[in-house]
Amino acid sequence: MKSFFVFLALLAPCCGQLFAEARQYFEVTYPASTHTNELALGVTYRLWIPEGVKTLRGVIVHQHGCGVGSNQGAVTAAQDLHWQALAKKWNCALLGPAYHQGEKDNCRLWCDPRNGSHKTFLRCLADFAAITQHPEMEDAPWCLWGHSGGGFWSSIMQTMYPERIVAIWFRSGTAFATWEKGDIPKPNISAAALAVPAMCNPGVKEKGHQRFNGAWTGSLEMFRAYRAQASLIGFAPDPRTAHETGDSRYLAIPFFDACLAMRLPDRVGQPLKPADMKLAWFAELDGDEVQPAAKFTGDVKQAIWLPTERFAKAWLEYVRLGATSDTTPPPAPTNVRISATGELTWDAEADFESGLQAFIIQRDGKDLAQYPEKPTNRFGRPLFQGMSYGDTPEKPVREMKFTDTTAKTGARHRYIVIAVNSVGLRSKPTPAR
Repeated sequence: MKSFFVFLALLAPCCGQLFAEARQYFEVTYPASTHTNELALGVTYRLWIPEGVKTLRGVIVHQHGCGVGSNQGAVTAAQDLHWQALAKKWNCALLGPAYHQGEKDNCRLWCDPRNGSHKTFLRCLADFAAITQHPEMEDAPWCLWGHSGGGFWSSIMQTMYPERIVAIWFRSGTAFATWEKGDIPKPNISAAALAVPAMCNPGVKEKGHQRFNGAWTGSLEMFRAYRAQASLIGFAPDPRTAHETGDSRYLAIPFFDACLAMRLPDRVGQPLKPADMKLAWFAELDGDEVQPAAKFTGDVKQAIWLPTERFAKAWLEYVRLGATSDTTPPPAPTNVRISATGELTWDAEADFESGLQAFIIQRDGKDLAQYPEKPTNRFGRPLFQGMSYGDTPEKPVREMKFTDTTAKTGARHRYIVIAVNSVGLRSKPTPAR
């Protein structure tokens, strides 16, 4: 049995812009199974597809961690504008699973995919392929981003489906130490699994933490063990955070971007390409510089692997400061419209390097307002959508609309909307129609 909440586009026609946006979102829910070796928890998968894409080249999976709070926060994952920008660039779908884990449920019922979650994951891809009329999605490759228990899940999926995985981002979690201790069955780690590009990204403040120290030590142990076997794995400690995801997206998105560029096949359906080691850079585990592979003089089996020069320089900035810089303005808003009642609506894509922080509303050539007035973020840079502990937009997800309550009745005004990215750079202005 499965239940579909298929086309959010089946909203009333009066919904206007929301109707147009909703056609890109799809949802499917599976109830808990009572059968052996099947998922014993319910799960809802939410999917976003770039508008107008003809053929999907992959699926970017944003997998939450353990616990009720993580599950609840994950429901907005597919609505994240910044992750959508990555998906759109590479003609990929963005998938946000949310397991229905209760307070007393064992997280390993889902975060060990061998307990059935891998079957349900594959089933959702097949169902979405049919629902969206994108049959290629069923066999498309994946980028796996996993936080905590999501990293646990991703590390085992790496051993089960290495031929399907473009790259993996382990944010504060892997299953490596758990299977090494014998707490769960140790999987077979094949040469193909070791060839999957991966990045371990624990928070430095997890080190020695009473609750989260295992996330730090487990990530480090996995990195060292895999690099000793020449695995394509890196280590990117976040100096600002503990277990929260912080500003990790500003390095995770460039990592996937670099790996997608190297590994996606020229034609859909062909095998993934191997990572190009001629482009690789390395860094010492405790070092403060990066070098191209051809010039690196250290022990590569202990060194941090970095896929490209551009990513290596971003990595160096991130591990020093917990952030990356951006010198380019965001894309200008599109489809800016003003209604007779003074309501402005618009569309906007996130700045690929630094996301979206706010919008400047101008009236008759002068700044009228910043929307939101005071962007906030408890866990990192202030963003238009806000951000949860687990790197998803805060609820309710903010809409791109603003009402001018100070306009004089009957007056004719000229409005302009400007996007602002998370480092404060402004886009070109877009006038309202």
